[in-house]
Amino acid sequence: MKGGKSKADSRKADSKLAVKKTTKEKQSAKDPNKPKRPASAFFVFMEDFRKQYKEKHPTNKSVAAVCKAGGDKWKSMDEEEKAPYIATAEKRKKEYQGKMDVYNRKLSGDGDDESDKSKSDVNDDEGSGEEEEDDD
Repeated sequence: MKGGKSKADSRKADSKLAVKKTTKEKQSAKDPNKPKRPASAFFVFMEDFRKQYKEKHPTNKSVAAVCKAGGDKWKSMDEEEKAPYIATAEKRKKEYQGKMDVYNRKLSGDGDDESDKSKSDVNDDEGSGEEEEDDD
């Protein structure tokens, strides 16, 4: 058995693969209607910085170079320079929270409408049944 794998070894490898498959299967599908999370202040800054960087360096195609330069610039900025980007990020965050409230109400509203109808129907039936028993 030199260099060869036994059946037990191959079963262990298969079981490890099977575990990986089940974890991927358990992941829920993303809802396409769910609002996207807002960008942080840094990413709001990077939107503007990318435009400026491409104007200054039109031949540079490296994403890493742009990101590195943007990160260095962000670190060197003081709070006053960052303030407009922070304000924009906060504004987007409030809009996102409003959209999420509407989204969550729609999700809970879909299930609640049916359950409220069924509860009222059940309560009406129970109420009329109890009255008849009380009269006897």
